[in-house]
This record gives sequence, structure tokens and C-alpha cells, in this order.
Amino acid sequence: MSSTNGRDGMLRIDNLSVYYGGIQALKDVSLHLETGELLAIIGANGAGKTTLLRTLSGVLKARSGSIRFEGKELTRLSPFDIVALGIAHSPEGRQLFGGLTVLENLKLGAVQRTDRAAIEQDLARTFELFPVLKERRLQRAGTLSGGEQQMLAIGRALMARPRLLLLDEPSLGLAPLLVERIFGVIARLKAERVTLLLVEQNARMALNVADRAYVMETGRIKLRGTAAELAANPEVERAYLGG
Repeated sequence: MSSTNGRDGMLRIDNLSVYYGGIQALKDVSLHLETGELLAIIGANGAGKTTLLRTLSGVLKARSGSIRFEGKELTRLSPFDIVALGIAHSPEGRQLFGGLTVLENLKLGAVQRTDRAAIEQDLARTFELFPVLKERRLQRAGTLSGGEQQMLAIGRALMARPRLLLLDEPSLGLAPLLVERIFGVIARLKAERVTLLLVEQNARMALNVADRAYVMETGRIKLRGTAAELAANPEVERAYLGG
């Protein structure tokens, strides 16, 4: 599928291969993402979804292939440099600083920024998106519930004011009511034209909110299309939607 604007879009990945030791975790993965789009990556546990995001954010290094963000090659850059370019990652498992307060965790998301007034604006916006974080702002992150920790992980990533937000399994381990709340915020970010790459095992929720999606299986892209096309695909329905 070619880029809809005739160029490479915001993000273009070509023939990306990544190994864990001798095991190939990503096998010639190619995809693209347009500015303002919400792209979902769905697939079973172990399909390579998290590996893809960790490679995108510089935590893992590619063996071969290319990742271009707004025309810049990322594969040799450090995670710090990738954040500076405008990519923020809300990782699987949240990875918060449990001994620090909610407010301290959020401010760490803005650690590379110097625009103090804008940081305060973004803090207010994060508290508006997640009112419970404002109530808990002086509480240690390690004492929050799982849902509150997930909100904090997303809020911390937003504090970098990213042009591309990577969300890895935001619904993992959460009660259905909290999943609805998290996806309500994701839908709002989409409406605000935040560019989002969402990795999610809950395929139904992901396809409900996404513009387009890719299905990964054992390190490869197996299917691609609009979210509506994939939701209507009998193979996707049978394997991922409980059809």
C-alpha cells in the first residue's frame, strides 16, 4: 500500500529485521504512517509487536532495514535522540519510577524540554485528560492502581509533546471499565490529530479506534488494510475478534 500523500508520510519502515540473540523477532517488516493517523498493530502475544516499538524508540537495534521519521533515519540513533526528534513511547508494563510521585514522573516526560510555560500548559492538559492523576499528584507512582499507572505512563509520554506517540498494550491487565476509559482518551487524542501508533492485543478495541491496521504474526506483517476492512475480514474475526 503506497503512502496516501505520495511521499513517505511521517514514518516509513522498510524491510526491518531484528534479532534477540540467534532468534529473529522481526522479519522484513515494512509499514508506513501518515501525520494525524492512528495506526494499530494487532496480533497474538509473541507476534513481534512490542519488539517493533522498542526498535522504533531505539531500545533495540535493527540487524537490517530502515526506519525513517520525517525523512530522518533512526536505526543508528540513541533513545534520547529519538525522543528529541519527537517520538515518545508509553511502554508495555508502564515502567514508571515507583518511588517518585505522579508529578515527578510526569515532569520526567518533559526532561528534554526548556519551554517552562508550555510544560505547565501540558501538565494542566494531562490533568484534564486524567483527573485522577491531579488528585494523586503527590502520591508515589508505585502505590497507584494498575489503571492509574497506565494513565500516568500515557501522561508521561504526552509531556514530551511528541509528534508521534507510541502506545504499547495500554489495556493490558485492566478491568473492562478502565479499558473503556483509556480508549476514550486515545479517541480524544486522535480527534486532536495526535499521530498514534498503537500496539494492542485487544483487537476489537484497537480496530474500533484506528484508521488503518496491520496484523502481525511470528515477526511478519500478515495482513494490512483499513480498520473497517480488517474488522470485516473473516480470518481476523476468527483469530482475534472471537468470531
